[in-house]
Amino acid sequence: MEQRALGGSGLVVSRLALGTMTWGRDTDEDDAAAQLRAFVEAGGTLVDTADVYVEGTSERVLGRLLHDVVPREDVLVATKAHGATGSGAMGRGSSRGHLLGALEASLRRLGLDHVDLWQLHSWDPDVALEETLAALDSAVASGKVRYVGVSNFTGWQTAQAATWQRAWPGRAPLVSTQMEYSLLQRGVEREVLPACAALGLGLLPWSPLGRGVLTGKYRHTTPSDSRGASSHFKGFVEELLGPDAQRVVEAVVTAADGLGTSPLAVALAWVRDRPGVTAPVIGARTVGQLQGSLAAESVELPKEIRAALDDVSAPALGYPEQTRS
Repeated sequence: MEQRALGGSGLVVSRLALGTMTWGRDTDEDDAAAQLRAFVEAGGTLVDTADVYVEGTSERVLGRLLHDVVPREDVLVATKAHGATGSGAMGRGSSRGHLLGALEASLRRLGLDHVDLWQLHSWDPDVALEETLAALDSAVASGKVRYVGVSNFTGWQTAQAATWQRAWPGRAPLVSTQMEYSLLQRGVEREVLPACAALGLGLLPWSPLGRGVLTGKYRHTTPSDSRGASSHFKGFVEELLGPDAQRVVEAVVTAADGLGTSPLAVALAWVRDRPGVTAPVIGARTVGQLQGSLAAESVELPKEIRAALDDVSAPALGYPEQTRS
């Protein structure tokens, strides 16, 4: 698998990342082990989790597998903090107290002495940005975190945080942001991607298959074993099942038929090779689903098909985005 630098940093990662949000709930430990093994055998290195995924179970599963299934040195571990992990005063948010406590808890669940990428899972309007970013600096200085990034920040939030870290020597620079990005969700192109390009952050798109909709599985019905039928994810999927999304899905299916590949491969190749993207985060319930995503590694979209997909999925731009040169 091709490797790419994460933003302007020295951290080099595989151009596909493995997501673990379903591990411990919709994906049992045996299936998770098969996924991790297949991912590493395909040349994948970056594995993404979070402290809130299945109340910490995803981190625990990943930690056990790093000891039993693949060598720790073959994997770059990324996790996140911010969400609710307790009921006390320090149970959630981006205060120094919660973040540093959450990091220690993540390391215990993972069975590691450090993580390679630690990400703020969301912006916290109730905590001074300086306090939050100082916690990132402390984590890096302690050796328990190698690189830091953000997730689900708006364009101005991304720019403010990244600029703050670049303004003083010795602070830990932000190297990445993790955002939803796919043919069905291109909102990051308005402000987030330009901010990343200007400030040296790599983009790690989550849900690059449009919450599974771009695979074409929901064209006619909702499969009983799909996320769309799951009590955990039904509403999440339904947000992308409207008529505009259907037009994009049909274009992806047509492109796949013409190329002799799957809609999944077309959708994943499109986002993988967008400007500013380092590594889409691919999640799967089963190793069979993951193998379908890994097969997209060999797919390169002709410029005519890429242009057609760009056009059918183009986000609406208004002032001032449409005037940007």
